[in-house]
Amino acid sequence: MYDIYENFIGSFSTWLYSYILIILLIGAGLYFTIRTKFVQFRFFKESIKLVSEPKEDKNSISAFEALMVSTASRVGVGNIAGVSTAIVLGGAGSVFWMWMIAIIGAASAFIESTLAQIYKVRDTDGSSYGGPAYYIQAALKSRFLGVVFAVALILTYMGGFNMVAAFNITSAFEGFGFYNSYTPYIVGGVLALLTGLSIFKGGKALSKITSIIVPVMAISYIIVALVIVVTHLNLVPGMFVSIFEQAFDFKSAFGGFAGSAIMFGIKRGLYSNEAGVGSAPNAAASASVSHPVKQGLVQMLSVFIDTLLICTATAFMLLSSGITPTEELKGVPFAQAAVSTIFGDFGIWFITFALFCFAFTSIIGNFFYAEANLKYLNKKSVGTIGLVLFRLAAVVIVFFGAQLDFSIAWDTADVLMGIMALINIPIILLLGRTAFRCLDDYTKQRKEGKNPVFKAKSIGLKEKTDFWN
Repeated sequence: MYDIYENFIGSFSTWLYSYILIILLIGAGLYFTIRTKFVQFRFFKESIKLVSEPKEDKNSISAFEALMVSTASRVGVGNIAGVSTAIVLGGAGSVFWMWMIAIIGAASAFIESTLAQIYKVRDTDGSSYGGPAYYIQAALKSRFLGVVFAVALILTYMGGFNMVAAFNITSAFEGFGFYNSYTPYIVGGVLALLTGLSIFKGGKALSKITSIIVPVMAISYIIVALVIVVTHLNLVPGMFVSIFEQAFDFKSAFGGFAGSAIMFGIKRGLYSNEAGVGSAPNAAASASVSHPVKQGLVQMLSVFIDTLLICTATAFMLLSSGITPTEELKGVPFAQAAVSTIFGDFGIWFITFALFCFAFTSIIGNFFYAEANLKYLNKKSVGTIGLVLFRLAAVVIVFFGAQLDFSIAWDTADVLMGIMALINIPIILLLGRTAFRCLDDYTKQRKEGKNPVFKAKSIGLKEKTDFWN
């Protein structure tokens, strides 16, 4: 049974990313880029400024805290193990396609997060929450489709993604002499305990935890990566040659697309930055801002932080280290070997610790999304017992994820994520005009020298909203 599942999930993942998602992701990203007049470039400086803007409502979380929750989910095992796997299996050219999916995907991230802000709902304490399930029901009047998406998100983030995160933390210890058959159980137990302590504190506590851990670890990781690159400057020109030559080696790519730089770049890029998947809107809806576009721009910035900054740091570190990528090094071991060229055993421990922090914040960020969608399924009222059971299930999933096999862990997460994208991207294509009008309204007020404030009637929005009427 285990072998049958492994073969099925691997084949389905390859088919999904080879024939459907490549067209859907790139097509939607290019469409949104053109229709918003390249919003990811025009408003890049604006998005940086908006991060520090104070929240409008004391009961909600700030734009920065919402950014850190979404970045916590994005910045995870994909930034280290995912990039390493893409380079080992797809070649250096996969880095280029990761960049491309991030640049055009940033426009999709802007659209979905702006929609989440427009259609967010008010909680009992005055704060807000929402996401794709909510804008699907509000704008398309389809509770059924909203439920399908909410279930898919819970399975993907609390299930598939959190199992991958737990698995990769365990794999980071394989290079140490003390690793044995009991290690996965010990690591899984410790990780499950820490996860339980965090998620039982609730959503606002999760945003506080991630707003501290994510920036500190991201900066530390980038500094270490820069040291590796600087100390191997003689290898940097060859690194760039490899990235661009292999990225455009279309003959070999389409001769065996399942193992090409394009496919691995898209799979690992999407897994890492999640643009268009429908995850970040759940965090975006929780922020208190005066105009939906503000949070759309902030969440757009998260894609750049994830892929163009942290994933690139990993890629440059690996490709300039002088270590030859081999099948045995796929995942965390490649990163550990690269850092050890300069830092020795400390480098191996640093990568292990960095992966633990990234994966842990990713786990609690993912749970934040899952819990928001549980509220949707239960129409706000989950109940104390129901919520406790749900959180306990999340803890158990993390524990068992630490025991998984490499290919099954990644392929399962990829397929679940692909299903979410198949639902969310057509939806935001249908609702895109609302986000375009919202952006026009924001741009007009900015040109008038105003701090943009949104009213639903200003863009002719007919649906009733909890915050903007």
